[in-house]
Amino acid sequence: MTPSTPARPPGRPRSGINDVVFAATLSTVHELGYARATVERIAAAAGIAKTTIYRRWPTKGALIVDCLLDAFGPVPLEGAGRAEIVSSAIRWTAGKIGEPGVGDAFAGVFSDAVSDPELREILSSRLQDPYRLALQDALGEPEHRVLFLIDVVVGTMLHRMGMTGEPMVDGDVDALVEMVLPLFRREPDSP
Repeated sequence: MTPSTPARPPGRPRSGINDVVFAATLSTVHELGYARATVERIAAAAGIAKTTIYRRWPTKGALIVDCLLDAFGPVPLEGAGRAEIVSSAIRWTAGKIGEPGVGDAFAGVFSDAVSDPELREILSSRLQDPYRLALQDALGEPEHRVLFLIDVVVGTMLHRMGMTGEPMVDGDVDALVEMVLPLFRREPDSP
């Protein structure tokens, strides 16, 4: 007689838990707002224990950053030239921020990071840096110029979310693209 191997390890199944938690996070933030979307409420919406969340993410801010990373995914740096790359990146960012819960979560965690140095480091290193590096490579721009691009674009979009509770409309995104493009049409070393 041969020993049998269990079909799965003991305990609760864990596959897809991040997907469930991220979906619950965005829907809870969308329905209740960032401040009222507590880990307890997110866990209830996900149908899991809050300890399951805290085992993976020690704080709400860390959860939100990972949720945003999942929601944003890689930046599609598409286009034949620098202007097209910048334009597509801005439009992509606006589209992502306009998704239900994403803009609210981004604005909320950004606001919390102002007075939380640890969260600010997580937000900078885990969320901003990968996009900054991808843009630096695609545009051949130095770090300070790409950070300025991110500040102007994301700052404007988050300001709109904070002031109106709504993402930017397409016409305003078009105007933002037109305002930013002159700074990135030329190669970095050209006059």
